Amino acid sequence: MTTYNTLHKFSAEDIKAFEPTMKIGMLATVSPEGLPHLTLISSLMASSPTQMVWGQFTEGVSKSYIRQNPDVGFMIMNMDKEVWRGKARFTHSQKDGRDWDFYNNTPMFRYNAYFGIHTVYYMDLLEQSGKFALPMSKVVSASIKTLAIKPFAGKTNTDNVINPWSAAMISKIGNLKFLSYVDSSGFPVIIPVLQAAASNTEEIIFSIAAYRKDLETIPKGAPMALFGMTLDMEDVLFRGEYTGIRNFLGMKYGCLNVNWVYNAMPPKPQQIYPPQYPQTVKEF
Repeated sequence: MTTYNTLHKFSAEDIKAFEPTMKIGMLATVSPEGLPHLTLISSLMASSPTQMVWGQFTEGVSKSYIRQNPDVGFMIMNMDKEVWRGKARFTHSQKDGRDWDFYNNTPMFRYNAYFGIHTVYYMDLLEQSGKFALPMSKVVSASIKTLAIKPFAGKTNTDNVINPWSAAMISKIGNLKFLSYVDSSGFPVIIPVLQAAASNTEEIIFSIAAYRKDLETIPKGAPMALFGMTLDMEDVLFRGEYTGIRNFLGMKYGCLNVNWVYNAMPPKPQQIYPPQYPQTVKEF
């Protein structure tokens, strides 16, 4: 079970830090099959020391998942590379009220001709890490090690699970990447893995030189989701089986064997692998 600090409230400083729309908000939910799912929620913020809110303006499976299983993981990273992680529990949603008004009066949504926030989701904070800086020196070291391992980690395969665009995006240094798995308490956990890269069309690898303690606690065989995004807000979600930690010339790295890929971008989030084909309508 992953336990964050014994912080069960946000400080006034934390709440203020979450207000800007220019930040990264990640929400981890659990599917009915018990699989982790990651969603970019830039509107994620705190409405009080013990409550979190976020606004919905597009459709996606995470909105149905959270109603079936209210236990979630979250992560917020601001433009100063300061990070908060934790666990929360969904309680209810509203289509009006103070927070609905707040979201729809922010510049991002007030002047948007195509969409606005139509539903606000509320979550009780259970525990959080407190603010900590992204360990950039370790991230850089882990990224260099991942690239050094990459040519030797891949295996020959014929299945085009990870297409060329997705492989290039997830492998580019500077793009943002986060993984999630469901811990023994049943809550999904989010871990930054900016060092991740595709070693072939079925596998994503990441050196454990950054976030070593967190990554070493993930059990081999655990279902894992890995979300990648560019600074232009292009993103893709991978899911598969975590095959554990390997060693190459003294450099340890984790491996995700990908078997499912999801386009998380508006206007239509949808599964892209395994491919879904049109079905013939036989009954009307």
